[in-house]
Amino acid sequence: MRRLVDISVTLRAGIASDPPGHLPRIDYYTHEQTVADVLAFFPGAVRADLPDGEGWAIERVAVTTHNGTHLDAPYHFASTMDGGARAITIDEVPLEWCLQPAVKLDFRHLPDGYVATRADVRAELARIGHELSPLEIVVVNTAAGARYGEPDYVSAGCGMGRDATLYLLEQGVRLSGTDAWSWDAPFVHTAARYAVERDPSIIWEGHRVGRDIGYCHLEKLANLDALPDTGFSISCFPVKIHAASAGWTRAVAIIDTDEDPHA
Repeated sequence: MRRLVDISVTLRAGIASDPPGHLPRIDYYTHEQTVADVLAFFPGAVRADLPDGEGWAIERVAVTTHNGTHLDAPYHFASTMDGGARAITIDEVPLEWCLQPAVKLDFRHLPDGYVATRADVRAELARIGHELSPLEIVVVNTAAGARYGEPDYVSAGCGMGRDATLYLLEQGVRLSGTDAWSWDAPFVHTAARYAVERDPSIIWEGHRVGRDIGYCHLEKLANLDALPDTGFSISCFPVKIHAASAGWTRAVAIIDTDEDPHA
């Protein structure tokens, strides 16, 4: 038997899900408001001709491909991947990457702004007794997961540094994910470091690894705390947007259980 866990956030306007200037907008139109729109398709028809006098419900949405739970394509990170090849866009991402066995790294204890290292990843894998396999999906449960929609969400949680990301890719991982706003540490913390260190290599360092080895990652996941460390798969096929840097996805964890559905 399989148990499905929704690991996507709800795309919603009016909450703190992205930085200012990057928030989604959703305009809702009710059955009452759209009666005239429906009747315009059928000359001579009147409201009484419609069941209960209702039109249709419809929404107009103004979003970026990075609002809500989405999958980043290598093209988002840079124009090249794999050491100089053209970076693939979201409509070119191999479908095989998007449905694979998965493992969860629990980094909720790491402070906001912390940049996880190769050593952190290896220690967590040792704790859960797991060895990574090629194409396995790796998701990171951070402190940001519990803050989605709250004022501090965008600045919450740890990020994955260059060294940590490169370690995953060296094991054959090609798709990873986080419940934070970004795979990297929140920008406000990186900006504070940069102001002191003036080291440009720390800017978006996890993403930029895609220049060396092409990969994708999920951002703004949810409910990762409800998942086991291992023993599940993830389905995260992105919406096929031509030449885009990302695509929205209804990411779902699929857990095999021993439960008898007829018990």
